Amino acid sequence: MRFPMITHTCLLAYISTSLAETIPSDHILWGEGGRPTTLDKRQQASATPTSTRVADSACTNGPFTRSCWSDGFSAATDFDAKWPTTGKMVTYNWELQESTCNPDGSDTRPCVKINGQFPGPTLYADWGDTIQVTLKNSVPNNGTGIHWHGIRQLGSCPQDGVPGITECPLTPGDTRTYTFKATQFGTTWYHSHFSAQYGDGAFGAIVINGPASSNYDYDLGPYILTDWYYKTSWQQGLLAHNNLQAGGPPPNANTVLINGTNVKGSTGSYAKTQNLIKDKKYRLRLINTSADNTLRVSLDNHKFTVITADLVPVKPWVTDSVLISVGQRYDVIFTANQAAATYWFRASAVAACVSSNDNPDALAIFSYKDAPNQNATPSSSAGSLPRDCNEPDNTNLVPWVTNTVDQTAFMNQVQTLDVDISQTVTTNGQNIVVWSINLTAINVEWQDPTLEYVATKNTSYPSAYNLIELPKEGIWTYWIIQEPADTRVPIPHPIHLHGHDFYVLGRGQGVFDPSSFPSTLTWQNPTRRDVALLPGGGWLAIAFPTDNPGAWLMHCHIAWHVSDGLAVQFLEAKDQAPLGDSAWQNGCSKWTEYQKTMKYPKTDSGLKMMMRDSYF
Repeated sequence: MRFPMITHTCLLAYISTSLAETIPSDHILWGEGGRPTTLDKRQQASATPTSTRVADSACTNGPFTRSCWSDGFSAATDFDAKWPTTGKMVTYNWELQESTCNPDGSDTRPCVKINGQFPGPTLYADWGDTIQVTLKNSVPNNGTGIHWHGIRQLGSCPQDGVPGITECPLTPGDTRTYTFKATQFGTTWYHSHFSAQYGDGAFGAIVINGPASSNYDYDLGPYILTDWYYKTSWQQGLLAHNNLQAGGPPPNANTVLINGTNVKGSTGSYAKTQNLIKDKKYRLRLINTSADNTLRVSLDNHKFTVITADLVPVKPWVTDSVLISVGQRYDVIFTANQAAATYWFRASAVAACVSSNDNPDALAIFSYKDAPNQNATPSSSAGSLPRDCNEPDNTNLVPWVTNTVDQTAFMNQVQTLDVDISQTVTTNGQNIVVWSINLTAINVEWQDPTLEYVATKNTSYPSAYNLIELPKEGIWTYWIIQEPADTRVPIPHPIHLHGHDFYVLGRGQGVFDPSSFPSTLTWQNPTRRDVALLPGGGWLAIAFPTDNPGAWLMHCHIAWHVSDGLAVQFLEAKDQAPLGDSAWQNGCSKWTEYQKTMKYPKTDSGLKMMMRDSYF
């Protein structure tokens, strides 16, 4: 068994938040403080996404300057324009293995684990570090690969970890080393983009230490929230696929987990966070790693101050709860300003988002240091929380670093991507119902990833690769993602883009009306993130600049949907795209040979969920 090795000490002290935990008396990070008096802002005032590459004022992180980090770098830094260079490399050695899991005390079922952990080990780094992870695939009869969700991979596209697009899968028994720079800071996660592994345990948190847009005393670390199924993800994916063909809903999840645990009846256990100190401020890093369920998260009797959406710092926004769709992250702060007692922390599947769950309300216990009994079952109630599926909009999620999206070229350049389900003949020769974008369901070939096409200058991309070329760098691209109101399954879709953050210009019900342009859209400092919710039967308008050559996937993050084809890929500035090295090529050679006799052939899009589990 291999365990992660860290070559330098992270600035943030970490506290494990699964099961019982206490906060050491010396667990004090950078203290409280005020916002900088000046902000260095990037202004996107033309079609060319240029930046004001001017160093921030001297800003040293200290007890009264949480938004500071180091000289020249702060929460006001535009991390697309510049980032620290620490000269440090953080290294991890991971091994993916078959195992068994019963996280809520239910019947044990097959799963996969990284270094024997569920969820997988948290990856820690500092802003500006180089991250290097060596992964060994010890799962027989299945390939693998790790995608670093939300990491921009600027100039390192071959490290994005998407089989069939940026790499070939990792052959059983083989190892691969991923190396990339932490040009952003905040909270995100990693997961397998191959087969059923993500839903069966091949995922974990990433914490990149850096500045923040508000002050707090203690960092409680990542809170991984996920739906859980008592059948394996291959079984669930097959059920979802068959149900969709019959016009029915996907199978219900069986429960929701908080940091890998929950209770079922009298079995299992609650995650616990203990020894909260009166009037201190605490940071929570909330991550929805579900296969299907959108979650509403709250802490009874305490308000959240949202400071980050995905990896983008935002102006602090106070709310009673946050709606987190699949793949999204929110960093929030709460103040321990209530009576010394125990309180329920809640992560609940949202039925309005078409999230189906037999046990939709996951609970954890937060207790104050001076509570009469820190292990007592809380008596707090949730109060009146929203039940809708409306995620925060441009009014609430205002990026800390101001950007202006150019609107002059919108009408000439905007393209519509229609999301629907259709009858399509796939490569297995069967007529099946699939999710599609513009009438095509993505279906990649693992042994021929897009970057291999680029390397060999082969432009005969299969139509099923759903490839859209973006040949010119330094321009804005605009996309209306539209789900027709008359689609047979008008449900919300969390849309995730690799290689870029995008700007959320607007969203609405029905069909987008170009005649309402530009008043219906936000151009001055719109919400910026890497996952946004497309309303069921509605539209989502996004924009992003072409500033990162490579092959980048954009897909619905509901596992069953991307498995059934709901994705496109953008091939950006292919002549400038970084390509795989000799180790990358060697990995593809091994996979091509292995695939000739592999036990379980590909039966879906190749991007998530439906390949048969070797352990089933």
